[in-house]
Amino acid sequence: MTATERPTVLLVFGGKSSEHPVSCLTAASVLAAINTDKYDVVPVGITAEGRWTLVPVEVAAAMKTVDGQLPTVSGEHPEVVLGNGGVLYRVEGEPGPVATIDVAMSLMHGPYGEDGTIQGLFEMAGIRFVGSGVATSANGMDKALMKTSFARHQIAQGPWQLVTDPDWVQRREQTLARVAELGLPLFVKPARAGSSIGITRVTDLADLPDAIETAREHDPRVVIEHGLTGVREIECAVLQGRDGAPPRPSLLGEVRMLTDGFYDFEAKYLPGEQVALDIPATVEPELEAAAQALAVRTFEAMDAEGLARVDMFALPDGQVLVNEINTMPGFTQYSMYPSLWQATGMSYPELIDELLGLALARPLGLR
Repeated sequence: MTATERPTVLLVFGGKSSEHPVSCLTAASVLAAINTDKYDVVPVGITAEGRWTLVPVEVAAAMKTVDGQLPTVSGEHPEVVLGNGGVLYRVEGEPGPVATIDVAMSLMHGPYGEDGTIQGLFEMAGIRFVGSGVATSANGMDKALMKTSFARHQIAQGPWQLVTDPDWVQRREQTLARVAELGLPLFVKPARAGSSIGITRVTDLADLPDAIETAREHDPRVVIEHGLTGVREIECAVLQGRDGAPPRPSLLGEVRMLTDGFYDFEAKYLPGEQVALDIPATVEPELEAAAQALAVRTFEAMDAEGLARVDMFALPDGQVLVNEINTMPGFTQYSMYPSLWQATGMSYPELIDELLGLALARPLGLR
């Protein structure tokens, strides 16, 4: 690529996970903000069945929620495949090369989008991409592997247990007894789902088996956490540093529930009157500094690249615990990650440009 050429950006959205519609909203948001004077953009929507389609920019940019219905990739557009060297090929209608990709930005959430699978495809195709690599993406997606990594790096977190498929099928009573030792309330979660999908808050142990079954509808691996009470839910957006500089933390945000519910899928994407997002959060300077330092430490411990959102609990005594790291956080214009950077001084278009610049600057292959 010469200095006068514009990088070609592959925007991938949709996908096979339950977070498909959120990904479509994200694509429309990014397309409205990306600098088309600087980048050539090729949107590719993946249907719920896994078919890659070449979606016209104007169609992808127009996706939105209508009467409470979230958008999806229709599958009516030409099928494409990504080949070696980043060449995108059209395979029907008029087969042949469509574009040579310089950098990919996956806007997919959940399995097959942020779990290392598509990152591996990009690695094999020999193209640079926004965000973390295969191992970090996989560990960040699987809450059990993530929490195990936190423990190895001595990152403070709350008590938790993993329930595997053999645990549930072969030794159910022992497993229920082990989980009960965590103490109520409990949060029962699919290990590899995002956006709070499939999560149940349990306040009576009699409801625990049904909650596990609900989580297992999304994943045979289930993570169960002790529900900390009297804590503040705070979040920090972390951005990779330039030229070897350390990661950069944003100001903090706080999630405040206005009802007796919790921050589930509906509260995140169809909020109504359920939740308040304080951006920036009103926190004491000491708490902000401690949380920012912990977010950066978590980013580095997980070997994250590009971007990540670190979700934490602030305890009444001032201690801060990490709940999770999200290596591909919600990325619509109004999502927490971009909103935190907006509050910190970096606009949404500037953030997109910075992420693409970071990806373009890093080498191919093992890093």
